[in-house]
Amino acid sequence: MRPYDRPPNPRQQSRLPAVHEAWLPREHSLHRPRHARRQTVALVCAVVFFTTPLIAFTLGARPTEFENRALAPFPSLGDGWAFFTDLASWATDHLVLREEAIHAADAVSRTLFGEPAPFGANRQGGVPIQSGPSQPTEVQYPTAIEGKDGWLYLGEEIASHCEQVQSLTETVTQLRKFRAGVEATGRKFVVVVAPDKATVVPEHLPDRYVGKECHQRMVDEFWRLMAGEDYVIDLRDGLRAWGQQLGEPVYGPQDAHWSDEGGVLMARTVAEYLRPGISETWRITPGPSWSVPADIPPLLGRSGKTVGRDYAIAPDGETDQTWEPPTEYRTPLKLNTASGPGTYGLSVGLLGDSFTIRALPYLAATFGNMTVLHHGTAADDGGAAVADMLADKDVVVVEIAERSLVRGGTALINDPALSNILDKLSG
Repeated sequence: MRPYDRPPNPRQQSRLPAVHEAWLPREHSLHRPRHARRQTVALVCAVVFFTTPLIAFTLGARPTEFENRALAPFPSLGDGWAFFTDLASWATDHLVLREEAIHAADAVSRTLFGEPAPFGANRQGGVPIQSGPSQPTEVQYPTAIEGKDGWLYLGEEIASHCEQVQSLTETVTQLRKFRAGVEATGRKFVVVVAPDKATVVPEHLPDRYVGKECHQRMVDEFWRLMAGEDYVIDLRDGLRAWGQQLGEPVYGPQDAHWSDEGGVLMARTVAEYLRPGISETWRITPGPSWSVPADIPPLLGRSGKTVGRDYAIAPDGETDQTWEPPTEYRTPLKLNTASGPGTYGLSVGLLGDSFTIRALPYLAATFGNMTVLHHGTAADDGGAAVADMLADKDVVVVEIAERSLVRGGTALINDPALSNILDKLSG
């Protein structure tokens, strides 16, 4: 038998050439097209998703802060594994056109489904709870809460009371340590707590919301503890009284912060704490109205306005000394134009947060030697900038939001920043 007459080897006959399945004949049972219609659509969507932000960036678009907080910083390689876990937050925050995408998603959801888009939970995560005998689940707190009559509340106000970094007892202990260290150097010390909107105006909260029970419980516990600290200023009654006088709350329906009434009240109360009777000569008169973009709607992919009114303060009863300082104080901001009767002249270092913004014009009118610095800078350099700013001051004032103090872990009142600050002041 000639070699070419031999029957084919079955083992050799079963072998197929090593080719991609897309190259097989269409009638072959293993044939798969390289790009099916769904694959093509997915590929086009991916190209659009990744190239649109890149093109927008090339044309000058940049990520912006629109969620009532600073953009997440690029994580440090020195953070170990946290570098990788924090990288996702940085990438998300710095995605160009993210704000526009959130607005579009909310508009589509409300138009097609009649409900707001289910945006992600609070960035701080959830707390484990027991949903069964041994099955833990995680509570997800929304970034914003839609209340009654069009009112919006910041989700962090609820989450901070329900998932704390440290206990209230520990936080109070740290505040006392701060006070004792400052007063041991001969300086005065005072803390102003800016109440949450959900604390001062709770009546517009929805009947049901995630964390309702623990929020209400912790609000009562927090303010009970604050009442026992004689260096802490509680503005709740003053804010409510001014709201009753105006016929409307001093917190806007769509904003997380107090209006200028809170700023005036803060300036006056701090001045009175430091020098009782100083404001007896003050003449406070309402000025023109203002309107600015509200800070909570962007969290829901929407936009809105918050309105308020300016005030003029004449410390001596005659001359208005109010002016509009810059609202950026991540570096020290000096207020040194006020003078004469009714003004406070000793040097003051104020460590504030976003609530301080609407107090700046009135602090500038009544404090002749004040320097303002955001207390969040203590997290950046271990309190070095705070310590340097306070080194030559006679008075230390801390303004801090209720939600920040309740959650705990604020860099300013925890080590290493707190110890570094006190060491500098006592040196």
